[in-house]
Order: sequence, then C-alpha cells, then structure tokens
Amino acid sequence: MSDRTAKIRVTRFRPEEEDAPTEQTYEVPFKEDWVVLDALNYIKDYVDGTLSFRWSCRMGVCGSCGMMVNGTPKLTCSAFVRDYYPEEIVVEPLAHFPIIRDLVVEVDDFMDKLKAVKPWIIRKEEKPVEQGEYLQSVAQLDSYRQFSMCINCMLCYSACPVYGMDDTFIGPAAIALGYRYNLDSRDEGAAERTEVMHSHDGVWDCTFVGECSVVCPKHVDPAAAIQRSKVEATKEYFLSFLMPWKKK
Repeated sequence: MSDRTAKIRVTRFRPEEEDAPTEQTYEVPFKEDWVVLDALNYIKDYVDGTLSFRWSCRMGVCGSCGMMVNGTPKLTCSAFVRDYYPEEIVVEPLAHFPIIRDLVVEVDDFMDKLKAVKPWIIRKEEKPVEQGEYLQSVAQLDSYRQFSMCINCMLCYSACPVYGMDDTFIGPAAIALGYRYNLDSRDEGAAERTEVMHSHDGVWDCTFVGECSVVCPKHVDPAAAIQRSKVEATKEYFLSFLMPWKKK
C-alpha cells in the first residue's frame, strides 16, 4: 500500500470566529482513483469534522459539489487528485458568490435568476388529457437537447467575468435554460421569457468571453444560447418596424 500523501489547501471561513476567509492545509492519503471530493470527505471524516462543503450524488449529476480547484471552477466529484499530484491542490468556494461557511456559498441570487426566465413549459391552454401527449419529432428534440443538460452547478457563473463585475447580469445558465424552453415545440411561453432574457441585464450584458461553455461539465454551450438569443432579439426589433402588424 502506498504511503504517498497529497496536500490540500482549503478555504476556511467560520463567521462566528473570524471576519474574513483564511486557509488551512491538510495532508490526505494519495490514491489513484480518488477525486478531490474523496479527499475532502477524508478530511471531514478523519481529520477535521468542522470542514463544511456541499455534495450529494458523487456522479456529476446533482451539481452541488462545484468549487474552485486550483483556480478553475470544477465539480470536485470529477476532478481527480492524480491530475494535480504532486503539486498542492487549492480548493476554494465558487467565485463570485457570497461565502456562508468554508466552501459553502449562498445561491439565492442564482435561484432568483433561474426563476425569472421561467424554465418550464408554459401553455396558453392545456389540451384535454384524453387527446394524448404532446408529441415531438427527433429533430424537434435535437434542437434543444444539449441546452437541457444543465445541472445548475453554477460553474459557468464562477467562470463569467461579467457576472463577477455585475451581479445584475442574469447569467449563462439561466439564459441557456430559458433558450432551451423557447426552442421546445411544446412551449408557448417565449414572449414571457423574452422580456427578461432580451433585457440589458440579459443577453446584452454578455461580452462573449465564452468561459461559461469551456467549464461546463455537461458540455452545454451557454455562450451559443446567448449569442443566438442576441440574433433573435435583433431580428425581432427590426421586424417590429418592418411588419408592425405582427407585433405581439
């Protein structure tokens, strides 16, 4: 059995004890199959039970274990310790979010923005159940499939310099999910979302750095959703002058 160890430097913030975050370094056993979340759980279980962080599924599905690993937003359940070893691994809370405790951040702002774009199917009138399901073709599903893969991990918000400077920006994940439902053939709520998504704090606040798409663990492309939404907003703007009778 290997006696190698890895060093993990972790942000600590205990609001009842200190006014600002500090750092603490731990040594954990080095194992080839360990991810950073395994190392954090080892610290929690065997070294320091006061360390606080979020996690749930450990399978890259729930999105709750997102943190900064050596300066990059990552799901700690899929960031392998071996990829950083033998260098020290620095684990910090997600950037651009207020810290509640240690590696736990406040997510209310993100949840409010998500709710604002109404990421659910909106129907003006539901058909009777006896008329059956709302069917889709393969092509209709494919039009929005990749945008539906978002797991709300917020890594894209931590990678976004615009959100870092201006937290009124609705942000990449919320816009991508709004766009996903606008593309859904079963949905009739695009006009309700457009008011939020096409506002100044929506797509027009984005400067197209593209890091949101780079860090997404599910290969969603929020940058594409934002740029396509800009094109649609521009088209709608000019059509409102050329064909005012079509204005809703």
